[in-house]
Amino acid sequence: MKYYSTNNHNYKVTFKEAILKGLAKDKGLFLPEQIKRIPQNFIDNLHNFSFQEISLTVAKNFIDVEIPENDLSDIIAESISFKAPVKILNENFSILELFHGPTLAFKDFGARFLARTMEYFLKNESKQITILVATSGDTGSAVANGFLNVEGINVVVLFPKNKVSKIQEKQITTLGNNITAIEVDGTFDDCQRLVKTAFVDNQLKQKINLSSANSINIGRLIPQTFYYFESFKQIKNIRECKEVVYSVPSGNLGNLTAGLLSNKMGLPIDKFIAANNKNNIFANYINNGKYEPRASEETLSNAMDVGNPSNFARIIDIYNNDHSKISEIIFSKSYSDEQTVSKIKEVYGKYNYIIDPHGAVGCLALEEYQNKNSFSTGVVLETAHPAKFLDVYNNHLNFKPDIPERLAASLDKESKTIKLDKDYNEFKEYLLS
Repeated sequence: MKYYSTNNHNYKVTFKEAILKGLAKDKGLFLPEQIKRIPQNFIDNLHNFSFQEISLTVAKNFIDVEIPENDLSDIIAESISFKAPVKILNENFSILELFHGPTLAFKDFGARFLARTMEYFLKNESKQITILVATSGDTGSAVANGFLNVEGINVVVLFPKNKVSKIQEKQITTLGNNITAIEVDGTFDDCQRLVKTAFVDNQLKQKINLSSANSINIGRLIPQTFYYFESFKQIKNIRECKEVVYSVPSGNLGNLTAGLLSNKMGLPIDKFIAANNKNNIFANYINNGKYEPRASEETLSNAMDVGNPSNFARIIDIYNNDHSKISEIIFSKSYSDEQTVSKIKEVYGKYNYIIDPHGAVGCLALEEYQNKNSFSTGVVLETAHPAKFLDVYNNHLNFKPDIPERLAASLDKESKTIKLDKDYNEFKEYLLS
């Protein structure tokens, strides 16, 4: 299986190269040259397979023969070692809980699979790799945890000052060892710009082997397709004769892209909803055909505070830059913080279920879609445990979630951070030092 750059379809690399490079040399993102369809018989019988068995079948579709099946099975067993349960709240409304991994966020699936895959490819090589990752919240903690103590790999996590929750910050900054946390005086977009600039800096790359663990790395997206298949298995018994809709809280668009790839592989999801907060760049594109990036704005759903989503390049490439096809498969709307808080209250009142701010935005978008398309069953992706956003509940609500023990433990640990401005030269000097 070869992977091409979204900026040049003639520039192709192996899966190993795509994983270890992260970003193409022409700044493009990698996509598989073929999106193979999963056999229909397998999809019809998902209920007969475990999550790990489903993951192996889907992964083989992307990796082909570059990793032998036994080794790939071991990678999946080590990385996809927690569940992705669907909570059915009523026959038209379900929650896909993606927060049962070590850092209680959906990023655990991608980060752990990527770490194990990189470790596999590097096991017989002497070179060191430095992973650069920008985070608006959960990516940093998931990547840091997934790569902790992986031999031959150092991780540098950039996060925006005062724009991630206290628990998220603690999860990023308290690990040490091969993990370095950098607090950037700026926004997530500034962090992402620093990372992308470093990848195309030839002087820097001559001295340091760089790679990425953001969703610009195709190795992050592949395992995110696994739980679309796994969740579809769980709702199959309630979807008879109904349209199936997945509502995806959307920031950098990686989770949405993974869903679209799943659909291209044959998973019969009828519609995707890209739920935006007031950073509505993608919603505007879906609704008027204009893609106009801008500086991100801070919201209660901070992981979605992205003003120039990287995976937009993959989405338009998958659909040959045909806006009509994209808007046919994707519905998108944006919502305010006030609406988000109101929806958290409503879900708790109706179902005694505490949802996080990102999931609440997903619920808002699903509700709006179903008001016009009532003959559907919807799945909202709950991307992080609500306890990671205690400030939202303390400041805006009269109830709050319990704090899982592994989250509470991080609050007592000592943080170690390096503070930098958003200037690239300062960041480059740090890396070279």
